[in-house]
Amino acid sequence: MELTIIVPCYNEEQVIETTHGRLLKMIDNASWDGKILYVNDGSIDGTASKLREFSKRDSRVSVISFSRNFGHQAAISAGIHRCRGEYAVIIDADLQDPPELIPEMLALCLKEKSNIVYGRRKSREGENRFKRWTASLYYRLLNKLSEYPIPLDTGDFRLIDRRSIEAYKSLPEKNKYIRGLFAWMGFKQVEFLYDRDARVAGETKYPLVKMTQLAAHGLIAISRRPLTVALRVGLITIFVSLVLAIYVFTAYFSKRIAVFPGWTSVVLIIVFFSGVQLLTVGVLGIYLGHLFDEIKGRPEYIIMDDDLK
Repeated sequence: MELTIIVPCYNEEQVIETTHGRLLKMIDNASWDGKILYVNDGSIDGTASKLREFSKRDSRVSVISFSRNFGHQAAISAGIHRCRGEYAVIIDADLQDPPELIPEMLALCLKEKSNIVYGRRKSREGENRFKRWTASLYYRLLNKLSEYPIPLDTGDFRLIDRRSIEAYKSLPEKNKYIRGLFAWMGFKQVEFLYDRDARVAGETKYPLVKMTQLAAHGLIAISRRPLTVALRVGLITIFVSLVLAIYVFTAYFSKRIAVFPGWTSVVLIIVFFSGVQLLTVGVLGIYLGHLFDEIKGRPEYIIMDDDLK
């Protein structure tokens, strides 16, 4: 039985040797054949040269290099498209998700006869309270807006079987949100609880701005419900406007209701409803942007070179 470990990498020069050592040690102690597939996502430091050296030294290691930085999701996608094992594991290079857990995930998969084993975080070391709180809030909001259940507190760390791999390869869309797509596929999925470690070295590739972008992409990519929310907000604002109109009309002809002339209330109302309109147009614009990207038909990524074995 062969298992391919897919490792997306972007500027991981400081940690990649430690990661590689732990992956090889885990594979050497395993009872199955393990392969490592590194996907170099346009790194501009020494990551690419280190990965090429790993590949030259060990026939179990393959490397795919992009022509530029296409993003974490595209790197994972490229690995899934080109992995050859009966099973595959997606794991980041920063060692926050311990490689030593992979044999346990495979054992759980075989025991439960499942298609996907997804890692669910019990704890998140090395992250401040604000990030943990916003991450928890995001996953719960995502699950509320999704049209199908998405496991809470999960990332891309997961084990998938050949059936899931082939199903993923059949998806033609370009702007993928991978954890949402695996939830959409169905199949039998079981959770694997673990404690997430702090990053060993280097800097996070998902600062607040990128995390916000990923969160927005996730909400839009997997559900049409934001459009429904925008419609509901629009209906509520129309109702509020009608109530205000009735109040003003009644006050004009009634001596019991005092009406104070001024521009402040008018400006506040205009600003409020203008904000609602812009929010709704913004949501529509994001959906149209996704459609525009799909219609252009550009590839999800461009491979500069590879040494698949």
